[in-house]
Amino acid sequence: MSVKHPIIAVTGSSGAGTTTTSQALRHIFRNLRIHAACVEGDSFHRYSRPEMELAIRKAQEQGRHISYFGPEANDFARLEALFREYGQTGNGEVRRYLHSFDDAVPYNQTPGTFTPWEPLPQHTDLLFYEGLHGGVAGEDYDVAQHVDLLIGMVPIVNLEWIQKLLRDTSERGHSREVVTQSIIRSMDDYIHHIVPQFSRTHINFQRVPTVDTSNPFSAKDIPSLDESFVVIRFRGMKHVDFPYYLQMIDGAFMSRVNTLVVPGGKMVFAMELILTPLIEEILEKKANGGTVEWLK
Repeated sequence: MSVKHPIIAVTGSSGAGTTTTSQALRHIFRNLRIHAACVEGDSFHRYSRPEMELAIRKAQEQGRHISYFGPEANDFARLEALFREYGQTGNGEVRRYLHSFDDAVPYNQTPGTFTPWEPLPQHTDLLFYEGLHGGVAGEDYDVAQHVDLLIGMVPIVNLEWIQKLLRDTSERGHSREVVTQSIIRSMDDYIHHIVPQFSRTHINFQRVPTVDTSNPFSAKDIPSLDESFVVIRFRGMKHVDFPYYLQMIDGAFMSRVNTLVVPGGKMVFAMELILTPLIEEILEKKANGGTVEWLK
């Protein structure tokens, strides 16, 4: 962690809703006039799409599984090195993974490839990471230790699969069979490298639908926010003003001493209400020195 060069990370598996959280945070950045260095987690994949397809086939021939959730397909050491360097100096290198033709055309490249590594913008206020592994840790790497505010996006698993299936088939051109096989192939890495992150986060936002999602593989649409509740869990934080949140968010209630539940339609509002003062405090400490007081 760094007072001078803070890092905020939104972590969650593919299809978990990290994009919604990122939009809320970018709105906060605009309101607070924050110049953020933005990092996409996919840029730390080891393989381009053709290389990953080849690696998957080779692993299957050997009776193994490889997925974008695990260390074999991601350079966790380089991600940690970026966080460490930014925390110390405010510098680092990033690139982009180009998912679609719309992403790739401006770079005159094909989808599923990477842009060259380039320096981060100079004189940024903080680094903002969105991806799969903002809180990952293992024997030889610990990305989570460098993050000043770690936010988890954790829909229940059936909802997560519905979101991934519909997104990857409609936006990325994959067949339903290919996406289903990807989910199956990813389960071991999901259990060992994605799930543990949510015990390291400062705040989790978990969306729970109130409609039947019992067979995600036959779903035709994604349950809307209004058809959901959002469970918000605070970990290792003090001075959480629950009475204020209950007063400000219509329909909110507490399910445990560290857990707030809000209607799904209020999720973005709740994010901005909760995260704005935390980010303001991080920036105040950046300007004046000292430690962030909302962490125990």
